[in-house]
Amino acid sequence: MLLRYLYDRKSWIAFYLLSLLFVDLLIWLDNGIAIQAASMLYMNTLLILAMLVFLGWRFRKETAYARALASTAEEIEEDWIETLPPANFYDEEATNQLLRAADHWYSDKLADSYAAHTVEQDYTAAWVHEVKAPLTAMKLTIDADRSSQVLRKIESEWLRIHLLIDQQLYISRLPTLEADYVLEQAGIQQLAALEVRELASWCVEKNIAVMFEGEEAIVRTDRKWCRFVIRQLLTNAVKYSPKGGMILLSTTVAPEGHVRITIKDEGPGIAAHDLPRIFDKGFTGGNGRLQNAATGLGLYLARTVALKIGVDLNVQSGLHAGTAMEMTFPISNAFEAIRA
Repeated sequence: MLLRYLYDRKSWIAFYLLSLLFVDLLIWLDNGIAIQAASMLYMNTLLILAMLVFLGWRFRKETAYARALASTAEEIEEDWIETLPPANFYDEEATNQLLRAADHWYSDKLADSYAAHTVEQDYTAAWVHEVKAPLTAMKLTIDADRSSQVLRKIESEWLRIHLLIDQQLYISRLPTLEADYVLEQAGIQQLAALEVRELASWCVEKNIAVMFEGEEAIVRTDRKWCRFVIRQLLTNAVKYSPKGGMILLSTTVAPEGHVRITIKDEGPGIAAHDLPRIFDKGFTGGNGRLQNAATGLGLYLARTVALKIGVDLNVQSGLHAGTAMEMTFPISNAFEAIRA
């Protein structure tokens, strides 16, 4: 900072040295002023030392504001505008005024954006609830006549619409997940079975068998959001499984107490170069491009929710080797630590 300060003051320093040189030149040219060379050198040395002391004093005084501002920038907090350093000079006061005005302007813009986003979320949630009413009526009509082949075909298409609308509802609730989070004991296989039942008509259409392996394990989580993650993984498994294939749901409990459920399909698998990006928003990969219905949102939402509810999500896959999605539950949930 000292070198930068000296560089910024180079014109003043140059003016001072040139003035000193000019005075020396006048004394040397003026025959009426008799002064020895040693005295001239002594005087110049004193003046230069005085200038250095003055620069050191001004450096500490003039850079105190900049140092305080840099410290605030390194450890910026929500109420950073209240921690602005006091101004000693006009340019520092002008800087503080500009920062306060910018903070006020961006706060207003953020409030407007948040209000617009809230209205959009409310509209989406209301729209989803309105659409669910005719979907429920359609489901009742389908259930009333299971013998009709046409209705069974309609049911599989109904399921796809139902899943998309339900996914949209969860997306609208995602920003407020923490306020809608309820911890409780639940059997992980039971939660998975409920989602398998939801996808039963799709599995029947593709003649896909779903098998459970391992003993039931109890986890402490939010049932609704945990089921949402399982649904996204199962949906992907059914979507990419070949007709007549099998999906295996296996449960294991590690010696240290971690519960893991693995959803493995017999699909085409995922190429090694695609694996690091499968949880990215909008990424569909090589397999997704073959599926016109692929949106690149399912696994992204699954990872986002899993992180929020403290579940570790991993994938093991290879080309033509199927895909295994693993959900690992912690021994103690992070929300319990926050409550404690």
